[in-house]
Amino acid sequence: MTFAALITLFAAAALVAALMVAAGVFTWAERRILGFFQERLGPNRVGPFGFLQWVADTVKLITKEDAPPPGADRFAYRLAPVLASAPILAGFGVVAFAPGLSIAALDMGLIFALGMLALTVYGIALGAWASRNRYAMLGGLRAGAQLLAYESFLGLSLMGVVLLTGSFRMGDIVTAQTELWFVFQQPLGALLFLIAGTAAAHRLPFDLQESEQDLVAGFMTEYSGMSFALFFLGEYLAILLVAALATTLFFGGWLGPWLPAPVWFGLKVGVICFGFIWLRAALPRPRYDQLIGFAWKVALPLALLNLLITGAIVVGGQP
Repeated sequence: MTFAALITLFAAAALVAALMVAAGVFTWAERRILGFFQERLGPNRVGPFGFLQWVADTVKLITKEDAPPPGADRFAYRLAPVLASAPILAGFGVVAFAPGLSIAALDMGLIFALGMLALTVYGIALGAWASRNRYAMLGGLRAGAQLLAYESFLGLSLMGVVLLTGSFRMGDIVTAQTELWFVFQQPLGALLFLIAGTAAAHRLPFDLQESEQDLVAGFMTEYSGMSFALFFLGEYLAILLVAALATTLFFGGWLGPWLPAPVWFGLKVGVICFGFIWLRAALPRPRYDQLIGFAWKVALPLALLNLLITGAIVVGGQP
């Protein structure tokens, strides 16, 4: 193994460890912020301001019994949580946190990240099927239909940025925003991406595949222990990945005055993650038919219209 390969392997391991910690801290921050919104305390016992609650929860989940239910397909049952979290970790490999600071600066980095984000639904559907539980199966079917509906305009919402940049490489997209962030040039594309990203991360108000009121816990009904922790980890990593992609594509990535580039990137990601928490505190779940109808009847036509207008502007501006 070459020295460059060893450096890449070490960087990848450090990134995975940092993401694990970031996901854990995010769960604590979300519970504290939700407590503030709902006029309660939230975690406040383990550590200062309850900061170590996520560590206690992690230890509990790791040590808790994880037994497949009777009749479950054991191999698929064990594989599903890995498929729900591993692709998200791979997706972070192409994210540019600062100039030259990424695991792999792929020419098709944006396509790779979107592909990894979409792969998580296979873990959800497989876990639902392997559990042999009606509630889990309904959750898996909902997840598949939701992915099909919202992936239809998730990629289209970003094509305006690609047209303006002329590249799928993350670093090129950031440097193209030196003068003006793309959120000001593509406000409709940014809004549609954040909506679709919320659905892709299975977050409220788009979490009908695991809604407790009617499906107990949906596709996670039969999961506990480390398997449940991997599903949980995949959801929070997906939020961080969507926030990182939104920062890169629409909010200038690492660009900003005075502070180091990675700090600017982290601050922007944090603000977007706060928006996810705010949505969870403020919005109720829609009916499932409203959720799917919005994707096909409203969001998809708007994404096509945005792409058409952007293409006309780009072609019209060429000499």
